Formats: sequence, structure tokens, C-alpha cells
Amino acid sequence: MLLRHGDTGYRVESLQRDLVRAGHGLAIDGWYGDETEAAVRAVQRQHDLVIDGLAGPKTREALHRGKPDPLALRQIDLVLAAEYLGVELAAIMAVNEVESRGRGFHPSGEPVILFERHIMRRRLIHHGIDPVPWQRRQPDVVNDKPGGYVGGIREHRRLDRAHAIHPASAWESASWGAFQIMGFHWQTLGYESAEAFVIAMQRGEAAQLDAFVRFIAADRGLHAALRRRDWRDFARRYNGPAFAKNDYDTKLAAAYRRHFRDLEIAA
Repeated sequence: MLLRHGDTGYRVESLQRDLVRAGHGLAIDGWYGDETEAAVRAVQRQHDLVIDGLAGPKTREALHRGKPDPLALRQIDLVLAAEYLGVELAAIMAVNEVESRGRGFHPSGEPVILFERHIMRRRLIHHGIDPVPWQRRQPDVVNDKPGGYVGGIREHRRLDRAHAIHPASAWESASWGAFQIMGFHWQTLGYESAEAFVIAMQRGEAAQLDAFVRFIAADRGLHAALRRRDWRDFARRYNGPAFAKNDYDTKLAAAYRRHFRDLEIAA
């Protein structure tokens, strides 16, 4: 669960106890105020994590283990991404906060994915394979309609079954990593093959961010929307027509304002 400034309750109190045990002097009052956020930022800086003041699983793990997760995204990764795209760091941090899933890997080490059975049908056709027999036998893996999601680590089971049908189609039919980039974009994004894309997604969250950066750079409209911080246009292009239902543009704008303010204070 993600904790942030203004949150209250026993989860915040638990976080504060961890922070005090790590040497940060603050009151254990169950309120995520300025002192708690400052302590969280200090932990993130110490462990080379993204410095956003949000206490999620990676921050809690760093507190408990005393060392950074080698797969975790770092602040310098976001800095380099912003420089490459020619956009504000606060804008990249806002997208990372809102559009990513918080972490790109399951605790067991597999990259986060979402398998799309309707895309699998399309990719089989693309590769010259008749999808109809497979749709009859395994409609949760090959179908002309989206759905069939099982969520979490169990999505890898569907991927494995699709892989047994046709590896490339399977890899191309899942969205991968923290930023959920679809595998069928591999050629547009400059990877040698679908397999090469998947191997990259397994290397770490920095590699997943690199795929996101390539995705933005390859789409002029999306890139332009991010550069001018037109969050409504960006959310529409990135999330599709349902963006307004989930308030992605509002969430992005609010996250950008917070990160811009914090970066100005830090400077």
C-alpha cells in the first residue's frame, strides 16, 4: 500500500516506528506530516531510490533490509530520462507516480505483466497461424474479445500457455513492466526481436523505464503533450478514451505540481 502526506492511521504509525528504528527522530502519532515525509525522503536518498516522499513497498523493503533492491528504479534513472526526452524532471516523476504500477516486478522476481487474449489472436494471424482451433480449446488465452484476466503473478500462467502455442505471439500479447508497454511495439521501439524486448524487461525497472522513454520518443503527439505538460492530451494518448473515467489527467496534474514544488524547495 502506498502512503503519502496527509494519510493517517495504524499503517502510518507502523511506518513511523520503522523510521524511528532506522534512526530518524520523529513523533509516532499516526499522521504522515512534514517530518514523516522528510524522513521517507532521507531513506529514499540513502538507498538510491526514487526520491518522491511516497512510502511504498520499495521504501519499506529498504527500511527492513537495510539495502536497496537491485531491480528498483533510481532517481538518477528519472533524471536521465527527463534529459533525453527534453522534458521537466517533475513531469517524468509525475508520470512515474501515476502511470506506472509502483513496481515493475513481483516479489518472486517475475516482471509485472498483463496478458491480452484478443491481442494474442491478432498476433497469431500476423504470424500466419490460424487462431480458431486455439480459441476453441483455450478461449482464456486466444479470443476475439478482451478479458479473461486473472491478475497478479497468475498472468504468467496464461503467458506460459500462450508461449506453448507460439512464443513470439505470446510475448507480443502482454504489456510489460512498471509502465505496461505492449510487447508488439518491440520493433518500433528499436529492439532486435520480441524476445530481446522481454529479456530487457527482466533486467530491472531502469530497463523498463527505457522502454517507456523509447515509447514516448516514438510518438510525436505523446512526446509533445508531455513537453508542454498538457496532461489531458497526454492521458488520452497514453491511456486511451477511458482516461477521464479514471481521472488520469487530474492525477498527473496534481502529481506534477507536487514534484515541481518539492524540486524547487530542494534546489
